[in-house]
Amino acid sequence: MLHAMDTLTHALSGALMARLLHVRQPAPLAGGVPSATAVPLWAGVLAGTVAGAFPDVDIVARWWGDVAYLLNHRGVTHSLLLAPVWAALVAWVMALLLGRRGRSPSGAAAQTGITWRSLYAVCLAGILVHIVGDWITQFGTMLWAPLNHTRHGLGTVFIIDLWFTGALLLGTVLAAIWPHRRWPAALGLGLAMGWVGVTWLGQQEALAVGLAKAQTLGAPQARVVVMPRPASPFNWTVAVLHDGRYHLAHVNTRRTQPLALTSDSGWIRRLSAPYLPVSQAPWQVLEQWGGADAPAWVRQAWDHPSFAFYRWFAEVPALTHTTQAMGTDGPAERCAWFRDLRFGFPGRDGTPFHYGLCLQGEGVGDAQVYRLQGRQRHPV
Repeated sequence: MLHAMDTLTHALSGALMARLLHVRQPAPLAGGVPSATAVPLWAGVLAGTVAGAFPDVDIVARWWGDVAYLLNHRGVTHSLLLAPVWAALVAWVMALLLGRRGRSPSGAAAQTGITWRSLYAVCLAGILVHIVGDWITQFGTMLWAPLNHTRHGLGTVFIIDLWFTGALLLGTVLAAIWPHRRWPAALGLGLAMGWVGVTWLGQQEALAVGLAKAQTLGAPQARVVVMPRPASPFNWTVAVLHDGRYHLAHVNTRRTQPLALTSDSGWIRRLSAPYLPVSQAPWQVLEQWGGADAPAWVRQAWDHPSFAFYRWFAEVPALTHTTQAMGTDGPAERCAWFRDLRFGFPGRDGTPFHYGLCLQGEGVGDAQVYRLQGRQRHPV
């Protein structure tokens, strides 16, 4: 299940940062012995690559279940406050693994002078660029953990952006061809940053669409949320929340004609086709809590203390359905199921982070939380 920038992309960004920051080895001392403070390029890039991937070690939170994962993923390991500590840890481990003696590209033993201090700068840069890489997506990153657990996100880049990753990959390939030049790393990182600027432009255009819709609803103060979608920086789902209803549209802010699909159309074109020109995109109305006919216990389920983790996590929550099981003396179980609209889009099978709370009996005290996967529910 993909919901955040992939670890490979983070590793590439860390490698390019390390190459950009690498200090060229000084000339050998008398007798042909390298300076004891020199860090070979390969060691610096390797350390930066590991540091770039390091914050995702918090995936181990899955071992303790869904709630632990949602509460802790992109938490302390993605904290700006703790980044210096993690950088020191990664630098120390890498220095320990690489040792003070390494191998030159020719395979000969060489004095490398690799210490944790000599690797610290590239490790810190790798971790920071990882944090930034997650911050630009919409999943949210707890930048100030553990002091503050609010998720922050620019929300301009889709979870997997081939153009963003491609820019970093291009820089990595060029850096391998010209290993003693910094410009390939600067080019790859610069192109990636430029791409974020393009996605920000698309976000502003999508926000304008949502604000215009709010005006037509006679609700200029309505909440507008725009969600990046795959295949194009101008593909967005626009949500306008007014009077307990989401008004949703899947738009491409630059398209003037719908994409025509044929049997030969590639998967990228198929992913992009549902996003229509703004003037042609239909607006779907979705009741946030099920509408006037929804039973009162739906909101009781949503407000239940056992569901606090999901209220904290879900930015655009919506009721999907309710289920009930009857006993001999009345309801044995009443379940309300919710999804976060950020993670569902046309062409995606199923919606991740689909949870429900089931009230036991007629009261609201006893409850059980479940995760819905397909048609199967799993206790949390």
